[in-house]
Amino acid sequence: MNWDDAEPTVRTPRDPADPEPTRVLPPERPLAGPVVPPPPPATQAPLPATPTGAPQAGAPQAGAPQSGAPQTSAPQSGAPQTSAPQSGAPIPTPGSSAPYRQSPARSVTQRSFGRPEPVESGFRPAYPGQAWPTRQPTYTPPPPLDWHQQQARAYTPVAPPKGNRTVLIAAIVALIVGLIAGTGAAVSVVALDNNSGPIDNPSGPAIGVGTDPKIRTGSVSAVAATLLPSVVQLKVDGSDNSSATGSGFAIDDAGHILTNNHVVAAAAKGGSIQVVTQKGKTATARLVGRSPAYDLAVVQVIGLEAPSVQFGQSELAVVGQDVVAIGSPLGLAGTVTSGIVSAKNRPVTAGGEGEISYINALQTDAAINPGNSGGPLVDMNARVIGINSAIATVRGAEEGTSGSIGLGFAIPIDQARRTAQQLIESGKAFYPVIGANVDMQFEGGARVSEVTAGSPAARAGLRTGDVITKINSLVVDTAEGLIVAIRTHRPGERVRLDFERGGRPTQVNITLGQQTG
Repeated sequence: MNWDDAEPTVRTPRDPADPEPTRVLPPERPLAGPVVPPPPPATQAPLPATPTGAPQAGAPQAGAPQSGAPQTSAPQSGAPQTSAPQSGAPIPTPGSSAPYRQSPARSVTQRSFGRPEPVESGFRPAYPGQAWPTRQPTYTPPPPLDWHQQQARAYTPVAPPKGNRTVLIAAIVALIVGLIAGTGAAVSVVALDNNSGPIDNPSGPAIGVGTDPKIRTGSVSAVAATLLPSVVQLKVDGSDNSSATGSGFAIDDAGHILTNNHVVAAAAKGGSIQVVTQKGKTATARLVGRSPAYDLAVVQVIGLEAPSVQFGQSELAVVGQDVVAIGSPLGLAGTVTSGIVSAKNRPVTAGGEGEISYINALQTDAAINPGNSGGPLVDMNARVIGINSAIATVRGAEEGTSGSIGLGFAIPIDQARRTAQQLIESGKAFYPVIGANVDMQFEGGARVSEVTAGSPAARAGLRTGDVITKINSLVVDTAEGLIVAIRTHRPGERVRLDFERGGRPTQVNITLGQQTG
């Protein structure tokens, strides 16, 4: 019980014969902070004379009446008893401005969301003699209305800087997309041809500039509703009785459709390509051009009833962002799956028999199966950032029997845009080379197995046996990694190669040549 709680709250009559009660205060009061002593009493005027033996005002009173002296504080008959003052200074009335007031220097707590806690300025006692409260009521202001948005913005991912690509795997992932051909001990990354025309032409026909989707970001259903009318199914019959199915999507208003080369390769030397739209209409398409090097192809349907998609920027894609894959897996047109970008810059191979493509791919766990090839991989703003091209297979699985195991790969749209423009303009595509062959079995870099005379590699001084370890500060640990890294550039660009010769590091600058394919 607090000493304040001992104060009586019910008055009872006192027998006049009983001695006058006194109230003794404890020597120290329990306070939350330091006590500021009251100011010294001002000089008072002398009190009027009193009868001899009468006590002075404020003088200490004994517990019993003094002999022959009237008691100034004696209670009247039947009146409630009041407390007597103590010796020394008089007890101030509760609620006055002087006694027991907290020091202005008292620390004040402050929440991170609001202002210092206010202190009530006044106090009114509930009964005479009630002690000054030791703690004032406090008010804690609520947090701002946009506090959660402020916290969310603090974790907003920042777009990765350009040019900071890294080859993350030492061995190429085994892939299946139609027929897979074996590779020899060496692959040419250079062989120059006498191609006429400019090394590189960044300008080209406007593709991937469809109407801005302007959808609610983050809604898979909204992305699907926007993209499905632009995605088509391809049914290909070759002149040698071979057949294939795949997907594609409209990239302009002239009826051009972008897809994978391995989807339409069977019709390259004769055959037919049928395009089925979302509305179920079938039309015959012509092959505009194809690029085995990048596993890309463009076909065209005059009067195609499919709106053009809008391209995004694969370079700005970040690992972990949501994506949606659309296509016709196993012939099931208009299938939509979702996932995330699992990794970037994966060096993978894809393509058909005798035509191997090297892709600096986006990896995704969105379900991709045979038939999804050529379909779009889109972000949550319904913008295409990749072309689904390959899936990983379980080692030992029979060809054509494996489905999605959560490892799908897409060609970045930044590369696909340049290749598609070249195919529409001339029916051909060009890719950069250095003019050397590399050993596909060597690990720990890309070991040069042959240098073509007159090639950029020969002019830069590369020799057989040199081990290339970097290209523009990008670490190269396999032959596939070197090929993929070179093909992310354009013909005519100048790159720096780091290589080792006899254990000694050396650097050279090379201007990339070009190859048709």
